[in-house]
Amino acid sequence: MRQERAFCTVADFLIDIETIRARAREEMGKGPVTDAYGADLARVLQVLNEALATEIVCTLRYKRHYYTASGIYSEPVAAEFLEHAQEEQQHADKLAQRIVQLGGAPDFNPDTLTTRAHAEYDASSDLIEMIKEDLVAERVAIASYTEIIQWLGEDDPTTRRVFEDLLAQEEEHADDLRGLLARIPPDGGSAAGRTR
Repeated sequence: MRQERAFCTVADFLIDIETIRARAREEMGKGPVTDAYGADLARVLQVLNEALATEIVCTLRYKRHYYTASGIYSEPVAAEFLEHAQEEQQHADKLAQRIVQLGGAPDFNPDTLTTRAHAEYDASSDLIEMIKEDLVAERVAIASYTEIIQWLGEDDPTTRRVFEDLLAQEEEHADDLRGLLARIPPDGGSAAGRTR
């Protein structure tokens, strides 16, 4: 049986607006977090900090791969690593900004980054292994962010949109890396020596 929607008059709605205005003035210190915020704020901040750690570790991994890539195919691959590193840093910045907006503190503690990150750091020296490890890390981020988006649902639409934006770019990164693996011979041209 279909439920009937209650009929609200403009006057009823204005009473709600007055209440909203009063609450907004009383709780200004909470910034954007209002009574309408439906998520578990402490848990959201924890998840955001885990994602922040993930993005920092990914930035560091891509930077290492950029500087250490060698072989005949290294130049275009290194350029892709550098682009991804810069985009991962932008992701970290967006996450840190959202943490602060929600009244939290972004956790940049280097001693705990790898234990909080979803993705792993990698120090491979082989070009193909670098690409593979970066692809694995992107796939981990994709799976994690997809789950986070579903978990947030409508309880925190702004944080959900942040993760949706990150997810779209992580999917692009994974596609880029898959394309590199398809174009580079399995030996990665390592016998040809360093070209950068």
